Amino acid sequence: MLINKYISETGHFSRRETARRIAAGRITINGRVCVKGDTVAPGDIVLMDGEKIPERNPEAVYIVLNKPVGITCTAAEHVEGNIIQFVNYPSRIFAVGRLDKASEGLIMLTNNGDIVNKMMRSEHHHEKEYVVTVDKRVTDAFLQSMSQGVEILNVVTKPCEVYRQDENVFRIILTQGLNLQIRRMCKALGYRVLKLERIRIMNISLDERLKRGEWRHLEKQELELLMSQLDHDEAGDE
Repeated sequence: MLINKYISETGHFSRRETARRIAAGRITINGRVCVKGDTVAPGDIVLMDGEKIPERNPEAVYIVLNKPVGITCTAAEHVEGNIIQFVNYPSRIFAVGRLDKASEGLIMLTNNGDIVNKMMRSEHHHEKEYVVTVDKRVTDAFLQSMSQGVEILNVVTKPCEVYRQDENVFRIILTQGLNLQIRRMCKALGYRVLKLERIRIMNISLDERLKRGEWRHLEKQELELLMSQLDHDEAGDE
């Protein structure tokens, strides 16, 4: 197994951080300072800064929740309706990103901090798809403006894909995550959001099997594809 993968699978360091430490000569395999591309075999002694790397974290948990309106994406116990208490998972988990209190739909939760860091990196342009209901007819001009970019928060949003779904409903695929981005974009164009539902994060999609307020574990195929995409991103950074 490649040293980068071996160390990242402990859950303590990403492959990119591992690469930095290899370049700095901080990792040894059987007493020899390792270099990029080295592999680890069963029985090898791998040390970082002369110390044994802690054992692998507890088994990773990956779940998706169909979040209802009114649930807040925070782990703060004093916040009424916080997402951690709502899910009530038997071990410690945390949300990947945010979905504001007034919005609903797909959000991931996990105990794997490494995957959170990978998914939240804006430079990797990970797609998130939403269905949005607004207070008046969705015009061609509105769709064009949304897709080309709207000035909010003193920046112009990145170009994105926008499709009309019904007279006052549209779909939008974002690759960035500014605070209340869709609501602010609509407001800037004279529209008010009545309903906002996230239906996809990368390859993970919401479907009719998962009712509002329910959660499930990621299926094996979903997780494998997700990890493959994230590993591809990480390899491109090295």
